[in-house]
Amino acid sequence: MSHPILAPLLGRRRFIACAGAGLGAMLVSPQLVLAAAQTERRFIFIIQRGAADGLNIVVPYADPAYARLRGDLAIDPATATRLDGTFALHPSLKQTAAMFAAKQALFVHAAASPYRDRSHFDGQNVLETGGTQPYQTRDGWLNRLTGMLPPLHGGDSAIAIAATVPQALRGGVEVSSYAPSALPQPSDDLMMRVGQLYARDEQFHPAWSAALAARDLAEGTGAKQDPASLGHLTASFLTKPAGPRIAMLETSGWDTHSGQNNRLAGQLKALDTLLASLRDGLGPVWAQTTVVVATEFGRTAAANGTGGTDHGTGSVAWVLGGNVRGGRVVADWPGLANGQLYQNRDLRPTVGLDALIAGVAGEALALDPDHVARVLFPLAGGARPVTGLVSV
Repeated sequence: MSHPILAPLLGRRRFIACAGAGLGAMLVSPQLVLAAAQTERRFIFIIQRGAADGLNIVVPYADPAYARLRGDLAIDPATATRLDGTFALHPSLKQTAAMFAAKQALFVHAAASPYRDRSHFDGQNVLETGGTQPYQTRDGWLNRLTGMLPPLHGGDSAIAIAATVPQALRGGVEVSSYAPSALPQPSDDLMMRVGQLYARDEQFHPAWSAALAARDLAEGTGAKQDPASLGHLTASFLTKPAGPRIAMLETSGWDTHSGQNNRLAGQLKALDTLLASLRDGLGPVWAQTTVVVATEFGRTAAANGTGGTDHGTGSVAWVLGGNVRGGRVVADWPGLANGQLYQNRDLRPTVGLDALIAGVAGEALALDPDHVARVLFPLAGGARPVTGLVSV
């Protein structure tokens, strides 16, 4: 029987300061991090670590340069789901296609954070902190968003059960984290003794108490680390009356320099399963839920010589949920022809992820998007939030 990894032995401050980069195979070792707030609306952020290839996820099949640039990597539009007269969805995303048809999913193409270089760690830092340069800001935009919501009544608003808290959720507002584990369940006697050990410690006692509370929330979920179980687990947290209202999930393995077609198909199938499990597990709460999926940067428009693509710039962001005004691809499409690419190699960004996140998060949580943009992305120079994507 799986159980959460209890990590109270790390002090709360040290825990929050731990590195948050997800490692290992995508969704094989996922981490789930949650923050609690008193609202009936839910907001979920899923990061794709490794620079997901937006051009083969939401495929610009009608762009005449696409097939030429991609060669053998080009997705055959006959096998994909046509979204409109320009774009098609990767054939592995069957459940996501159903959500799109139900107008519960949309895609924003040619999107990017302010980062314009090609380091994964730097790009993820900019995406998660909401800065304009790497390591410019120490806390994360999702932590700042949590701080804009009413506090949770009657309990800690932060708890750490995972080994790390992602950068996006680090900051001054207390948050919770949880990860399923295959380790043996600790005995009640051990739990009692550790509790007694920390009883008079001002730092460890609250962390230990919060860890036990999160474990109680996960009790009975049979949490494992496969995509379906992770979606179910996330939903179980978000549907608890005293549970969190904001969640972040990490997926990794999107860095496809070689053998891209098979690898990307597997990655997308796993994410598709996760999203469907999340939707089904939330039940009626899905109608009050908004999910944003984003990556640190895209990949080169042309295939490389090893059956893959290299680090690029523009990619695609996903917005899903029962309250999403979906069934469309939002794009100021820059084109893939010579002279239209960024630095003659990448999809040119035409929409900022910070503007997108600010607009979607504001509408999803019934907050003023302009105010959200100023709080979450204070260094963005007043970029106007992208609104109209979520029913208010």
